Amino acid sequence: SGLWPKAMVTIYLCVVSVFIATVIGVPLGIWAAEKPRAGRIILGLMDTLQTLPSFVYLIPVIMLFRVGDFSAMIAIVFYALAPAVRYAAHGLREVPAQLIEAGLMSGCTSQQILRRIKLPLATPHMLLGLNQTTMLALSMLVITALVGTRDLGQEVYIALTKANAGGGVVAGLSVAFIAIIADRVVHALAQEQRARLGL
Repeated sequence: SGLWPKAMVTIYLCVVSVFIATVIGVPLGIWAAEKPRAGRIILGLMDTLQTLPSFVYLIPVIMLFRVGDFSAMIAIVFYALAPAVRYAAHGLREVPAQLIEAGLMSGCTSQQILRRIKLPLATPHMLLGLNQTTMLALSMLVITALVGTRDLGQEVYIALTKANAGGGVVAGLSVAFIAIIADRVVHALAQEQRARLGL
């Protein structure tokens, strides 16, 4: 079986963590874009999260949930949250003002403008945020091997402790391969959305 079972655990942890980070991050990004005062606070918190060393995320989750996959998932979500928020907020702010004005002149409410104009046009930016969130999640997965995950990150960690260069390189390349596939898939979705919108 080789690294296949651990690769499946890696994909599982990454997909679930990215999904949770996106579900939390996109609404926060929308809130930040629509409410400037809240946006300053939210983006300030994202700045703080991004400046923390990755190991720091492990301390509170271990204290609260002990070691295991759940603790790793919580740490990954917080570590990978910032791009989902930032790209969603940026995408909404980049919507051309004339389109918003056209919507207002057509009698659309602010909610209708958000749903029918802003969100569709911001989707390519949000997909780029999804891409960055996925990359950060995969990079954090290697660190979360310290809290007992049974994924490719654990293989990298074991290889480091045993000075097994070959094993570390193979496990690291496996993580990189997953990252490349995820990047290509999300990039293709973003390009398709841009083409659909005529951007």
